[in-house]
Amino acid sequence: MVNETFVASDPKSAYAQAVEKYGENVELISAKQIKYEDGKLRCEVVIAVPKDLFMEKSFGKISTEHSDPEKEEAEALLAELGELKKQLSSMREEMLDSEDESVMQKVKTLFMKKGIAKPWLDDVLMSLMGSNILDDATLLVSYLLEEIDENLEIYKETLDEPKIIMLVGPTGVGKTTTIAKLAARYAYLMDRPYKVALLNLDSYKVGAFEQLAHYADIMQLEHITVDSVEDFTTGLEALEDYDIILVDTAGMSPYDTQKFIKTVEFVQTDIPRKIEVNLVFSATVKYEDMDDLYKNFSFLDPASVIISKFDETKHFGTLLNFMLLYKLPMSYFSVGQEVPDDLMVASKEYLLEQFIGDLDEE
Repeated sequence: MVNETFVASDPKSAYAQAVEKYGENVELISAKQIKYEDGKLRCEVVIAVPKDLFMEKSFGKISTEHSDPEKEEAEALLAELGELKKQLSSMREEMLDSEDESVMQKVKTLFMKKGIAKPWLDDVLMSLMGSNILDDATLLVSYLLEEIDENLEIYKETLDEPKIIMLVGPTGVGKTTTIAKLAARYAYLMDRPYKVALLNLDSYKVGAFEQLAHYADIMQLEHITVDSVEDFTTGLEALEDYDIILVDTAGMSPYDTQKFIKTVEFVQTDIPRKIEVNLVFSATVKYEDMDDLYKNFSFLDPASVIISKFDETKHFGTLLNFMLLYKLPMSYFSVGQEVPDDLMVASKEYLLEQFIGDLDEE
């Protein structure tokens, strides 16, 4: 990539120059106001473009159909000029001390450091070109937080008809404990008590049956364990009089194809009630794992996400980034290990409060 600087009286005009030259697909690097030697303030917008596009737009196309020493020499010269321009731009950036760094860049760097992806930030900041919000850090941080709030989605739960709720997710995220918390909520903590049953498909993890059976005994709830699609259908038929059937599944690595195939078979079982799939993942999700997590569980068509292990991290930027990127509605947060106390209905305000607390530590 090659960085190129465009100068105008305001950021919008400078950015328009870049778009006019290279088209809409330019990557914004920075936008700064600089006082020139004549005393006038001008805006410098730095964008990044592929080297080939930079060469073509700056110096024209060079034909390489036939070997020609003069053309090869000219191409080498143009490459050197392009590299020189890139170095000059880099030198100019280095000459500017931290006090000269734009407010926009400082805020953008802060949000990226806390886990929010650069492409999302660029899209939002692009809409502010020419606005005085970019010159006020407090206003800009508030604006970005409002945009995050607006883009987060909350799942609207309805319990006006019988439901089958299946929890899926990676190994070790706390699905079984979350099932127990949901069972207690539906059976004892709602405006009216619902008739709840637990159905366990997790025949892989040692002790999974005993753990869920233990919770079922404490809450005096029906509990069935099955390990085949046929048994699953039979079990659901036996529980047809229940308002809510909570289905626990085996934890799956995003790369465990066999477990995914088996889970799909259960999800696609031909039964009268629709199975509502809920993806459970941890608030400690790693940025590098987000894409695999989404791609491998999205084909189960989750209705919502339940986020566990809020008590195991103080950094929520990567989690926020996941929600902004994939736009999945949130239904519940698991904020501790206690059953049923440490389960709360998902709240954008709560999640943003945790993220703001992390920002305030800077």
